[in-house]
Amino acid sequence: MNAANSLSSSPEPMVRAQGVHKSYGPVEVLKGIDLEVATGEVFCLIGPSGSGKSTFLRCINHLEKVNAGRLTVDGDLVGYRERSGRLHELKDHEVARRRRDIGMVFQRFNLFPHMTAVENVMEAPLRVRKEPKAAARDRALQLLGRVGLADKARNYPSQLSGGQQQRVAIARALAMEPKLMLFDEPTSALDPELVGDVLDVMRGLAEDGMTMIVVTHEMGFAREAGDAVVFMDDGIVVESGHPRQVLTAPRHERTQTFLSKVL
Repeated sequence: MNAANSLSSSPEPMVRAQGVHKSYGPVEVLKGIDLEVATGEVFCLIGPSGSGKSTFLRCINHLEKVNAGRLTVDGDLVGYRERSGRLHELKDHEVARRRRDIGMVFQRFNLFPHMTAVENVMEAPLRVRKEPKAAARDRALQLLGRVGLADKARNYPSQLSGGQQQRVAIARALAMEPKLMLFDEPTSALDPELVGDVLDVMRGLAEDGMTMIVVTHEMGFAREAGDAVVFMDDGIVVESGHPRQVLTAPRHERTQTFLSKVL
């Protein structure tokens, strides 16, 4: 963990949630989330399945629309523009433009099966940013090297292990040079022996100062690489603080019960 990362030089947090609610019909999934993520911070969300962690992550880049509250990334409202005290939803192309600054890595790798590893990483810079092909390829090869897959550039996803595919997915997200990276349980679909390589890449990003929000069941990663840990349950933030405090001396009984089963 880069201890200096927790001290942001900017007064504006990278992510701020204020009273965020999200429902699907009558089912309320998020029940008023309040939290802040500083620039350069590794912020880990833990909790049982169905607690709202992944839904909150998807709200940050407007893959899900919030029903109430405010959510900002680097000072900008997510998915909305404020005018005369009222919120107006942005048009799809405006949402897409802002989403470029947010990289997201999913549980399932979502690689294009008909493209090689290097082509997967090149795709967004070519299509979205209109980068020259040679520059996009050079950058993609550099990123594949960064995640330890320089020798797999010409391989198709079907020729890669799950852990290798997830590392390609991380390189693909990094290709857009995001200011914020979101990880939605990035190791949950992997065989246990493949988890370490993915977590090593994420630790490297943390050491480089990347702002990261990580939904994870990997408590070792949260303890070692995290600057802050939030325990969510039933759509609310139950407990938050430094990893050592939350993971080794939780104050809330619900947190204690959860950790007793997963540690």
